[in-house]
Amino acid sequence: MKPFTYERVSSAAQAAAAVAERTDAKLIAGGTNLLDLMKLQIEAPGHIVDIRDLPLGSIEETEDGGLRVGALVTNTELAAHVRVRRDYGVLTRAIVAGATGQLRNKATTGGNLMQRTRCPYFYDPAQPCNKRNPGSGCPAIAGGSRQLGVVGTSDHCIATQPSDMAVALTALDATVETLDSAGHARSIPVRSFHKLPGDTPEIDNVLARDEIITGVVLPKPVGGTQMYHKVRDRASYAFALVSVAAIIHPDGSGRVAFGGVAPRPWRDLKSEGQLTEGAEAVTSTAFADAKPTAQNAFKLPLATRTLQMLIDKAGSKMQ
Repeated sequence: MKPFTYERVSSAAQAAAAVAERTDAKLIAGGTNLLDLMKLQIEAPGHIVDIRDLPLGSIEETEDGGLRVGALVTNTELAAHVRVRRDYGVLTRAIVAGATGQLRNKATTGGNLMQRTRCPYFYDPAQPCNKRNPGSGCPAIAGGSRQLGVVGTSDHCIATQPSDMAVALTALDATVETLDSAGHARSIPVRSFHKLPGDTPEIDNVLARDEIITGVVLPKPVGGTQMYHKVRDRASYAFALVSVAAIIHPDGSGRVAFGGVAPRPWRDLKSEGQLTEGAEAVTSTAFADAKPTAQNAFKLPLATRTLQMLIDKAGSKMQ
């Protein structure tokens, strides 16, 4: 790990100003991803800004009956919250499907959204990687790509976004609230928070350098049968090959978001209109532009089967 300087701030404005002053500054809260990346020298910030003292650790009701979740609310606290369990069950299920209990106790809502890809080439400094070192190449495309993306990728990167929580938030139409160093706040739909790689795969999301996440807003409850299923190579503590967050209503309509298949949670609004026709109709539209490799083409039928299982499960619960 390379030397760095450290400061601890007490307000979101201070945090935004601190990262605006130095291009090599990074925010840290739980540190469950950043510290690993620093140990491997994949990330080498010259300055660390500790935001653990910010007053962003609460979950509050909004005027329209939704919830505002502070950026420092831990994954454990969010999954266990009585309103989340009752009204946003897909979110609780997605969070519990990720990581270990110890990590969920430290990982924060904002940090979960900011975590970087788990592509093995990104994590290996001995390998070229356009996301880590722009212009160096993407060996994953012709190499080991079993765990990587099949849709929304580019000739420069096929890495996937690993967050389970973000997949559920996408299905729920959640928004990310931010603040920049000039004091400007904005709301960003979760489904457009993470960027597709295009020819700039090193840019993971739409945040400006001096912009920090202050919270996530869940809209008023949408009801329905809410489910999250994660298919992985082992039963626990593994990232998704394919995951599906589904909200199914009694008339068969609903929402679907996929994880493990793209550089961001994958939700296609047009395909959701085909839910009553079955999973194959949905996935044929949602993945119409898919460009799988020979090693990960299995993800497409796997996504269809996983979604159909959830549709069938929702139907049986409604009988």
